[in-house]
Amino acid sequence: MIARVLFIGMAALFANAAASESIRIKDLVEFDGVRSNDLVGYGLVVGLAGTGDGLRNSPFTEEIMSNLLERLGVNVTGEKFQPKNVAAVFVTAALPPFARAGGRIDVTVSAIGDAKSLLGGTLVMTPLNGADGQIYAVAQGTIIAGGVFAEGQGAKVTQGVPTAGTIPSGAHIEREVQFDFSQMHSVRLALRAPDFTTAARIEGVINQAFGAQVAVMQDAGTVALNIDATKLGSPARAIAALENLLVEPEARARVVVDQRSGTIVMDEDVRISHVAIAQGNLTLRVDEMPQVSQPNPFAQGETIVVPNSKVSIQNAPGTGLAEVQGGASLSEVVAGLNALGVAPHDMIDILKSINAAGALHAEFLVN
Repeated sequence: MIARVLFIGMAALFANAAASESIRIKDLVEFDGVRSNDLVGYGLVVGLAGTGDGLRNSPFTEEIMSNLLERLGVNVTGEKFQPKNVAAVFVTAALPPFARAGGRIDVTVSAIGDAKSLLGGTLVMTPLNGADGQIYAVAQGTIIAGGVFAEGQGAKVTQGVPTAGTIPSGAHIEREVQFDFSQMHSVRLALRAPDFTTAARIEGVINQAFGAQVAVMQDAGTVALNIDATKLGSPARAIAALENLLVEPEARARVVVDQRSGTIVMDEDVRISHVAIAQGNLTLRVDEMPQVSQPNPFAQGETIVVPNSKVSIQNAPGTGLAEVQGGASLSEVVAGLNALGVAPHDMIDILKSINAAGALHAEFLVN
């Protein structure tokens, strides 16, 4: 009963919010050229408390450590060393748009060997490369790991993921992405959720705000903005003038279900045709109760086990044949489905059957 009440309350809350609120354009679109760039590097973490890589299983750790020491003037040729406080890691980061040299960005550090934990380790200076092979940032600093690892002689425990962590503001930007945004004469607005109605509304809102035909819808996912027609002098000023304009977005009706958790989320535009539904559970039960048969005293015979099986089929009463009226609104659809009095997992099966019958007028997504 609690699950059904929660299902109704959440669905009604989402429906009311979607119907009454408009969204800023900046939250609906991505601006052409305004994007982040992924960076990656390969480095070494030191200072671990015996939880680093085993060099026998991770020879690349020994190789990078030798190269690092030689660059620092320490000759380790022919030496055998097996420290347990170092680990080889991948370092990843995202270079934000319009990032300038000298700025700082966060980095994520992940072990690639058999290290047990990066807690308390320090990342040694690691270059971060972009997709073009150029170095755009250099990372270094103390790692903040989000897990705990402890091991004894007879047991061990791991909580969270101690082999991955972050370094807030752990990388200095050394190179800027060569992109002159100020010289653009037109900017495309790419919708995060392409929809013809939403794109048309964005076009109309922008043209109304500027009092001229400055925006043109090209397709369901793109609206082109003419910077020169805005008469603001630069793309930055034009985008600043339009990104906070409010638009009421549209989207296809969807039903999203998660079979593992039994979660059901419905869009406000979901409709169900007039259908009748019967739902019940069939239980097959087999009980084995073997019996021992023994001969009489002083009789010629053997003791044997005689099988004794009891098989039964039980049909749970279920809901019988229930009628669900065609839904005119989300609240009526939810009320009709909950009138069946079934659990969320059974509700998912019912929605699948309704969709297969062609009575669910929405996109049905199963995770």
